[in-house]
Amino acid sequence: MIRRPLPVLTLMLSLAFGAPFAAASAADSAAAADPAPAPQRDLRETYTKYEYRIPMRDGTRLFTVVYVPKNSARSYPFLINRTPYSVGVFADGERHYGVDWFPKQIGPSKEFEDAGYIFVKQDVRGRYMSEGKWVEMTPHGKDVKRAAGAGTESQDMYDTMEWLLKHVPNNNGKAGIYGISYPGFYTSSSIIDSHPAIKAASPQAPVTDLYMGDDSYHGGAFMLAANFGFYASFTEQQNPTPLPKTRSAFDYGTADGYDFFLQHLTMQNILGTLTDNQRALLAPTIDHDTYDDFWKIRSIAPHLKNIKAAVLTVGGWFDAEDPQGPFTTYHAIKKNNPGIFNGLVIGPWVHGGWAGLDGKRLGRVSFDRKTGEDFRANIQFPFFEQQLKGIKPARPIAEVTAFETGSNVWRQYSAWPPVPAKPRTLYFGANGKLSWQQPAAAASANAPYDEYVADPKKPVPFVGYAVTDVPQEYMVSDQRFASSRSDVLVYQSEVLDQDVTIAGPVTPKLFVSTTGTDADWVVKLIDVYPSEYPGGEAAERGHDIGTPSSPMAGYQMLVRGNPLRGKFRNSFEKPEPFVPGKVEAISYHLGDVNHTFRRGHRIMVQVQSSWFPLVDLNPQTFVSIPKAKPEDFKKATQRVYHAPETPSGLQVLVMPAP
Repeated sequence: MIRRPLPVLTLMLSLAFGAPFAAASAADSAAAADPAPAPQRDLRETYTKYEYRIPMRDGTRLFTVVYVPKNSARSYPFLINRTPYSVGVFADGERHYGVDWFPKQIGPSKEFEDAGYIFVKQDVRGRYMSEGKWVEMTPHGKDVKRAAGAGTESQDMYDTMEWLLKHVPNNNGKAGIYGISYPGFYTSSSIIDSHPAIKAASPQAPVTDLYMGDDSYHGGAFMLAANFGFYASFTEQQNPTPLPKTRSAFDYGTADGYDFFLQHLTMQNILGTLTDNQRALLAPTIDHDTYDDFWKIRSIAPHLKNIKAAVLTVGGWFDAEDPQGPFTTYHAIKKNNPGIFNGLVIGPWVHGGWAGLDGKRLGRVSFDRKTGEDFRANIQFPFFEQQLKGIKPARPIAEVTAFETGSNVWRQYSAWPPVPAKPRTLYFGANGKLSWQQPAAAASANAPYDEYVADPKKPVPFVGYAVTDVPQEYMVSDQRFASSRSDVLVYQSEVLDQDVTIAGPVTPKLFVSTTGTDADWVVKLIDVYPSEYPGGEAAERGHDIGTPSSPMAGYQMLVRGNPLRGKFRNSFEKPEPFVPGKVEAISYHLGDVNHTFRRGHRIMVQVQSSWFPLVDLNPQTFVSIPKAKPEDFKKATQRVYHAPETPSGLQVLVMPAP
C-alpha cells in the first residue's frame, strides 16, 4: 500500500492517476548528462476513451475506464489495473473524470501503447466513482462478515471480466492484470479462483499482510512516520464522487519529524493532532497492535489458490513500504498453485521505482546501469506479450530474476532463496569484532556482553538529517551518524580479502537482556566502503566558503534493517514481558537481500533499541503502547551477549565463490 506522505507520495499518485512521475530521487532528477526525453505524443491519436459503470452480481456498479485502439483491423488483449487511488486523470494540479481527459501514459510503459492493448482502469468498490462499501485490504474468507455494499475482489474481477468480454469489441479473449502497491494487492486478490480469460498477472510491491512486514508493522513495531503521513491524506469519502480532486500534506509545524513526534511522545497525543476523518482509518491499525483477527482476515496470502494465470511478482530491495509482500506472494502462489509459471523479479528499486525511474542509482549509491529500463523492456513487456499474444521472448524469463547489489549485476535463479546459498553465521565478538568464528572463552578483562543505555526521550534517528516524511533513500543511507552514538553497538569485520555474496533471508540470532520489561531490538546489516574510494560529490563553492565534499570513502551503506519488538519474541499474538536482567534468546526475520560485499570492504552490524520516528517508541515498560502514558517511558540498560554459551550473531545465506 502507498503509505508515503507528500511530497514523495506524488511519485506513486502519478502512477495511480496516469500522470508523469514527478518525484524521482534527487540523483535521478539531476541527471543532466542524460539525453532529453522524446516529445510526448497525444494518445488521443491512437486510442478512444470510454467510461462505463459495470454491474456486479449484487447490483453494485464499478466505474471503469476503457482505452481502445482506434485501429480495429485486429484484436487486442485487455490489460487491467484496479485501484483505490482513482482512475481520474491528474492534470493541471487536480484529478479529472470525463472522456475528454487523457493521461500522458495509459500502460505500464510506452512499449505497451505502441504494441496495442485495450487498457482498462477501474475504481475499486467504494472508492471515488464506484458504488459500494470500501474495506481496507478486502478480507477474502468465506466466513467473513461483510458490511452492506462490501464485496470480494475476486468476484468483482470475475464479473468485470465477463462484462468486458461481451461489451468491448475487438478483444482477443485474453486479459492481463497488473498493479503497484495497493493495486498490487488488488491484482493478487483478483486472480484467486481466476476467470479463465485472465492469462497473465503481475502483482508489483503487493500489499500482502499489513502486520507481517508490509506497511503497518515490522517485527511487531509500528511504522509510525510513513503511516501517519499517509493517513493524513488518505481518507474515506462518500461515493460515487470525483472528490477530493487534490491531496494536501499534513502541516507538522516544523521541518523535523523527529522533533514533532518526540514532542507528542505518546500515541494518544500523536493521534490527537489529526482530525476525526484522518484518524478513522489510522487509529484501528494502531489499536490492534498484536496479530489478531483484524489483521489475519486481511492477509491475502492464505487465499492465493486456484490461480490459472501466469504470475510475475515484482518488488524492490529498497522498498520502504512493502518489502515483504513480493516474497510472501511468490512463496504462497508457488505452494498453492503447482503447474503455472510463477516468477519473481527483485531489483534495486524504491517503492514502484521500476515503473518510471531509470533505476541507475538511489541517493548516493550507484547501480551502474538503468535497471528500471532493463525491467520494463526486457522482462515486463515480453512477459505480457508472451502470455497474451503468444509472442516468444528473445530470452526466456527465469523463475527468479534478482539484481545483486554491490557487484551490480542481474542474476537468474531457479528458486528463491537460491539453491546454492548455504547458511553461515556472522558472530559478534569482543571489542566490536564481527567474524565467521564462534566466540571462544572471554578473557578475564573482557565482559561476555556489550551494553548501552536506551532512553526513549533521546531515541536513535533513522536518518542523519531533518525530514518530516520517509525519504526513499533511507534504505541505503549512510549510517555513520548512528555508529558514533553511545546507544548503538557496532560490530565490524576485518577488511575482506575476497567478495562475499549473501542471497536470501537474514536472521538475527541474539542473546539479550534488559533492565526494563520490554525492549526493541533493531539490527542493521551494513556495507562499509573502503577508506579510499573514487568519486564523491564536489560542493559548488563560488566565491564564498562552500560546504565540504561528500566522498563515498568510508560510506556505511545500509543493506537491510528491521526491528523486533521484544514482547513479541515468542508470539505476535500473545506478548510477554521481559524479566529484568534475564538473558533470553531472540531470533527474527530481518528481510531478504542479494548483496555482494566487495573485496576491500567491511561487513558491519549495528544494534540499537530505537529507530525514530520510522518506528514508534517503545516505552521499555510492558504496557499497551497505544495507551501508554508519558510516565511509562523509561530508560533501560540493554545487553547483547557474545560468550561461547550465548553466541549472538547474524545468520545469512552465502553463495559459493565463483
